[in-house]
Amino acid sequence: MGEGDRASEARQAWRVLETAKRIHAEADVDRALDRMALAIREAVSETNPIMMVVMNGALVFAGHLLPRLRFPLEVDYIHATRYQGALTGGEITWAAGPSLDVAARTIVLLDDILDEGVTLRALADTLRARGAAAVLKAVLVTKTRARAAGLEADFSGLDVPDRYVFGCGMDYNGFLRNTKEIYALP
Repeated sequence: MGEGDRASEARQAWRVLETAKRIHAEADVDRALDRMALAIREAVSETNPIMMVVMNGALVFAGHLLPRLRFPLEVDYIHATRYQGALTGGEITWAAGPSLDVAARTIVLLDDILDEGVTLRALADTLRARGAAAVLKAVLVTKTRARAAGLEADFSGLDVPDRYVFGCGMDYNGFLRNTKEIYALP
């Protein structure tokens, strides 16, 4: 795909943003991050945890959450996706694993959204197989729906309807991760 095609898709993404429904305002997101930081601190501050950022979606979420965590921690990332730029999930593709040794460590997986739970479950299972002592899951948003993987988050900031949502790290066709609010397609 050429640069002109991506520019056209960027303009289309902007039009989508203009017609999307705002689900959560920036203030809602900030309050949710404050609540999550407190709960995470209470749960893991004494464990020397690794905060494992799930790329690319959790990049913005982690950037806002981590400064609120006022205790010693390490940060690493893992990159696996079922979307590869598509609007619906497929098979999991692994792009990068953690660089830190997770054996006997408490891991807090930071992800943007808990939807079906398939990717998050696979990531947690992989970290447990590598010897993690505990794997907790923290997501900015949880879709209100039944999950095929039967997975729930240990820490969740906000609920969103069972619609395609974007913003605060979640993308629309690779764009709009940088919005401070959360939107749903019309």
